[in-house]
Amino acid sequence: MAVKRDYYEVLGVNRQASPDDLKRAFRKIAMDSHPDRNPDDPVAALRFKEASEAYAVLSDAGRRRSYDMFGHAAVDMGAGPAVDFSDMPFADIFDTFFGGGGGRSRRRSDRGDDLRYDMTITFEEAFTGVEKQIDVPRLATCDRCSGSGAEPGTGTETCPGCGGAGQVRRAQQSIFGSIVTQTTCPTCGGAGRLLKSPCTQCRGQGRTTVTRRLAVRIPAGVDTGSQIRLSGEGEAGVRGGQPGDLYVVLRVKSHPHLARRDQSIVYELRINIVQAALGDRIEIPTMDGPVEIAIPAGTQHGQSFRLAGKGMPDVRGGRRGDQYVLVQVVVPKDLTAEQKAILRKVGGLTGKPEKVSKGFFEKLRDAISLDG
Repeated sequence: MAVKRDYYEVLGVNRQASPDDLKRAFRKIAMDSHPDRNPDDPVAALRFKEASEAYAVLSDAGRRRSYDMFGHAAVDMGAGPAVDFSDMPFADIFDTFFGGGGGRSRRRSDRGDDLRYDMTITFEEAFTGVEKQIDVPRLATCDRCSGSGAEPGTGTETCPGCGGAGQVRRAQQSIFGSIVTQTTCPTCGGAGRLLKSPCTQCRGQGRTTVTRRLAVRIPAGVDTGSQIRLSGEGEAGVRGGQPGDLYVVLRVKSHPHLARRDQSIVYELRINIVQAALGDRIEIPTMDGPVEIAIPAGTQHGQSFRLAGKGMPDVRGGRRGDQYVLVQVVVPKDLTAEQKAILRKVGGLTGKPEKVSKGFFEKLRDAISLDG
């Protein structure tokens, strides 16, 4: 038969621990080890069962005195059975022993809901930053009743169901004696007061739907998925509660010629075999306007060139990334007889493959990772 540990040791308290000390100790263990939170952990389940038994004994003054005098024999001799709370749902433990939800009020939060607004901007607007005007429908505080929900001049009265407390207390008998639980008052919904006459404009809700125009400043460097929070621009709170926030979620359109990889901009430059072999100077697009770059003789398919500081700005610091020019050598399909003859004179028909160290996409990845 396994030897039981001392109940005080199980809870991690000394023998002079107050009832509040015991409650805090058991709550901590219950938060960490309850089976609802650890469904496949037998060690946690055993620890919770052990702590439940210890708390059931030590939290009862009479049983604690017996345990202090006779130890575990007091429980075995019938001083009251130790109870296993493992089958009690996690939330119910705190409703029963800790005043509901770990001491937090069960009353519904008065804060207004947060809102989301999806916005699409162009690639250029993401690069420069922009200010946009948006129209947002939302629940706002009723201007007739100032959010009280009551018709002006009528006011409210104390809820008869809860006496103004907003919660209803119920007592039930158990092996521990009378256990009191608290629930939100169904009559007033937790408000504690009832309207004598509901506002005719908002019908007692304290809020009405309105559309408000807002200015949204979008910083340079944002990307698809970026969010901008407008504090207090969500829905109005209930009964004068704090308003929620508005989150503007961005989607950036694609550019016709440029692609983005974080703060880097990528441009795919297509050249013919003559340009690749002999070199050339070619004008390419950037976010600052067209620039001319030199393509050196012997440029290979997949080769990349970096234009420092020509990428997107960082949304936090403003420092710009780089632009990469990735070369794709285009081989003509419809050659004339004369063109074919010229190419044959150049040579290269060896019957053997050319050795290429890396492919196009490998060079793209390496170029950005090494220089970024």
